[in-house]
Amino acid sequence: MAFVAGHFGEWMQGTVGPQATLALVTLTCPVSGVRAETLDADTLALDQTRPVLDVERCRRFLASLGRPSDALVKLHVDLPPGGGAGMSTAALVALARALGANEARIAAACLAVEGATDPLMLNRPDAVLWAPREARALRPLRPPPAAEIVGGLWGAPCRTDPDDLVFAPIDDLVAAWAAGPDLAGAARLATHSAERTTAMRGPGDDPTAEIARGLGALGIARAHTGPARALIFAPGSAPAEAGTVLREAGYTDIRRFRTGGR
Repeated sequence: MAFVAGHFGEWMQGTVGPQATLALVTLTCPVSGVRAETLDADTLALDQTRPVLDVERCRRFLASLGRPSDALVKLHVDLPPGGGAGMSTAALVALARALGANEARIAAACLAVEGATDPLMLNRPDAVLWAPREARALRPLRPPPAAEIVGGLWGAPCRTDPDDLVFAPIDDLVAAWAAGPDLAGAARLATHSAERTTAMRGPGDDPTAEIARGLGALGIARAHTGPARALIFAPGSAPAEAGTVLREAGYTDIRRFRTGGR
């Protein structure tokens, strides 16, 4: 059995540098992910709690890793695919680890079958500036400050389109992030990134920022594709009613968790 944690949107995501390379800093979510178990079988088959992978994708993925594809793959998927929480990448990484694949080959194999991939195969996914369309770290970063997150999914699932490169520039945000801000500063940067993406990509009626102000959050983060939304609090300071407020506003799959930490 292998477990790979997902993420819950990004601290920031957008284009950087003269080539407008798409880059992100992921917001890790240790309480939700994918568990993979493989059993001997005569052919490749999937048994999954949510339809995150398909047999053909798994077959191509395993071939690129040089691993056998005759197995029953059992996947327990905690969040919906297309939610902006990395379930597709987490499923592939968990499958690779369940079959003992070479860790150094996993990122490239994920990219080959997804076209875009999260850094969930890394030991510290939130300590790099990651290029999801290239499956590589552009630079190391200090991990984010410790934070408490209350979040949920607002809106319909939206699978990542590898050809979608319409994102706002974030060179200034990355430079400020690299300086190692405290949590209040990190939350402001995440909020700016979320606001830029919402202004460019929508949706225009997203209530997350207003809810965050009402609950006294330091800021917000979002999936820059997908419906994951996060309220950022100092550890131990999130109001007990925060999840209820989100649920009553129409958010689903509510999560409360700790992330970051230097």
